[in-house]
Amino acid sequence: MKIFNNIGLVALISASLVMLGCTTKQQNTSEEKMPKISVQLWSVKDQVSADFKGTLKTLKNMGFDGVEFARNFGPYEQDPKGLKTFLDEIGLVASGAHVPFEALNEQNFTRTVAFYKTIECPMLIIPYDERAFSDDGIVWVTEELTRLSNKLAEHDIKVGYHNHAQEFNQYQDSTYWDYLAQNTPKSVVLQQDVGWTTYAGLDPVEYVNKYPGRTLTTHFKVRLPEGTQGKSPIIGQDTIDWSALIEANVKAGGTLWFVVEQEEYPNNMTPLEAVQASKMGLDKYLTNF
Repeated sequence: MKIFNNIGLVALISASLVMLGCTTKQQNTSEEKMPKISVQLWSVKDQVSADFKGTLKTLKNMGFDGVEFARNFGPYEQDPKGLKTFLDEIGLVASGAHVPFEALNEQNFTRTVAFYKTIECPMLIIPYDERAFSDDGIVWVTEELTRLSNKLAEHDIKVGYHNHAQEFNQYQDSTYWDYLAQNTPKSVVLQQDVGWTTYAGLDPVEYVNKYPGRTLTTHFKVRLPEGTQGKSPIIGQDTIDWSALIEANVKAGGTLWFVVEQEEYPNNMTPLEAVQASKMGLDKYLTNF
């Protein structure tokens, strides 16, 4: 009887450990949910201008889950409800949008927010501002991002900033990008453009890990460093360690969206062909993740 009890105890402990392992695995899977894939519409800006509906349908057929707007809404310029209906019909969502500071000033704030709330756009990202890499302007940028973050929180929208290479220029003891990150609340999204980070000679993985939970949306773009030979500005044919980057995004960045952006079109590719090539390259990494 004593032997049986010992055997039973061992079995019970073993079963408990297995269940605990399964629970932990499920929790990790939940905590490390794979981001969805979007595309920045600036990548195909001419096609969007020529055929808004057809271009978005083509992007959906490529397997994209969402689109990031760049202030071109085709026939829906004044019709956000119609735009939301169209997106629903073709199975796309707004992952975010690029808007300048001016669109969120006192004069334009209400109108801008109303439009993006209607299409259920969760993030408004400042795509470029020369003040962000200016000694005279960077403090204003951080203060304005902080103010907008607080104001937009009332509307369940986040604000963020998107880097180019210049934000990685030296400023004080680090860079403009570091100053921006360290002088804004964690609610401000750091939309890293990994192509520009690489072009600036820095490691995009390091910057995801450096500011955990703030890379809610990441631009997956290739911008080859000067002098690079034998590579192409297509995801998977370049110099970036995409596997390490994806892991950092998932485990540290809090990333919700991988946003494919294409600004170069090698080998006489059309913009849509180049976007599709980068999407396919990304898919290969995600399959192996």
